[in-house]
Amino acid sequence: MSDATRLPRIAIAGLGIESSTFSPARTEAPAFHPMRGGEILDRYAAFLGEGTELRGAAEWHPALVGKSLPGGAATAEAFQTLSDEIIERLAAMPELDGLWYDIHGAMTVEGLDDAEAVLLARIRETVGPDVLISTTMDLHGNVSRELAHLSDLITCYRMAPHEDHLETKERGVRNLVERLASGKGRPLKAWVPIPVLLPGEKTSTRIEPAKGVYAQVHDAAAQPGVLDAAIWVGYAWADEPRNRAVTVVTGDDEAAVTAQAERLARAFWQAGPDFDFVAPVGTLDETVAAALASAKHPFFISDSGDNPTAGGAGDVTWTLARLLENREITDAGRTVIYASIPGPAAVETAVAAGVGATVTVTAGAAVDDVHEGPVTFTGVVHSIRHGDRDAEIEVVIRVGGLHVIVTKLRKPYHHEHDFTDLDLAPRAADIVFVKIGYLEPELYEMAADWMMALTPGGVDQDLVRLGHHRIRRPMLPFDAPDFEPDLHARLIPASNLPLTGADE
Repeated sequence: MSDATRLPRIAIAGLGIESSTFSPARTEAPAFHPMRGGEILDRYAAFLGEGTELRGAAEWHPALVGKSLPGGAATAEAFQTLSDEIIERLAAMPELDGLWYDIHGAMTVEGLDDAEAVLLARIRETVGPDVLISTTMDLHGNVSRELAHLSDLITCYRMAPHEDHLETKERGVRNLVERLASGKGRPLKAWVPIPVLLPGEKTSTRIEPAKGVYAQVHDAAAQPGVLDAAIWVGYAWADEPRNRAVTVVTGDDEAAVTAQAERLARAFWQAGPDFDFVAPVGTLDETVAAALASAKHPFFISDSGDNPTAGGAGDVTWTLARLLENREITDAGRTVIYASIPGPAAVETAVAAGVGATVTVTAGAAVDDVHEGPVTFTGVVHSIRHGDRDAEIEVVIRVGGLHVIVTKLRKPYHHEHDFTDLDLAPRAADIVFVKIGYLEPELYEMAADWMMALTPGGVDQDLVRLGHHRIRRPMLPFDAPDFEPDLHARLIPASNLPLTGADE
């Protein structure tokens, strides 16, 4: 087959994690569960599986994709090891036409401020200046000017919670395939940094103003001369100069991409004072009191400060220690679930004792002991489960009516089966505590009512209390909203041209 008639060759690579710089945890290479070759196509089977349109539209060359549960910063060694393997695999491939760079966008690496751009620069150097690169991201990622420059096409989710994550990835791949087929080459990109840094719990697209702001993204992307449009909220729990909201609009018409990027940036900035929490919030005591007084069950409470899917260590015991001391919570006549606390030794003790045995165990605070030390409690082993991808082993220890889920390794609890697999019935519970911020879709559907407890941890919702000192200022909510931001679009040249000017 001649070069004129062959299918385009497209590689796939990327590393993804949300990393809190305020968590003492560190993330090693195995946590990324790196996939290679056909495993990668299986991961994206919804649109790259055998028989799909996109699968047949190109010759696919999967390199390595690694995705980790959010946590602390990745170690320099982990990043180097995984990056080196990506580069080695790409270097061994035939000449490429395109590359899909699938990342999260909030990866912090020890000693680096813009890890995704650092890796992409190495990729660009390896595959050459003429390969078109499409980058897909989480809207809670960060887009430095360098990352936007190194990407030819770039997009992110338009929903939080991220119910459109597969749709977004497919869009990024389709944009790449269609761009290669068109022969048009590199599009223009208009990039606008917005001096706002907010947690996802204040920018959920379930409610206004984010709902209305993000609705404008679809309209912007549909304008003549525009290929794609996106708003990144940014990642609130890392202290790096790149962390802030950003808009990027991609297309072939300079006036159109400029106008739409500025339009979206103004909409986000103007909505700034109205962004608020997606649920009623309160102190732990206030949320517990509301749940105990409520006739609506199950009543969900988010233990938000140690949310492992936002970058928390997952082993902060501050909330659990107080629940164990609260006799209304441990009352045997009430059913309360707490998800969860890591405790390898506690799990080992429970497994050895077996279901029905009474055990005394100690768990938590092995990583993040800033707010509270390990907790020791006595209870009955309710259930044991082996083989979970994240936790490996899970046990439930019942203290009166309080069912504490203890894991060998940390795990998020987002699905009903996460509970029912442990012989727990969350729909029948009085109160369910989950280490999370806004409730993921299945939990949201289950909850008769819910509140978010403003608890301490590596992803504390009180950003000012955390103490950022390296972000660009002025920035909301760290400074008074009495300044006028520069929201004009910066046009970014094609990625095979040098980038000039500051990342501002």
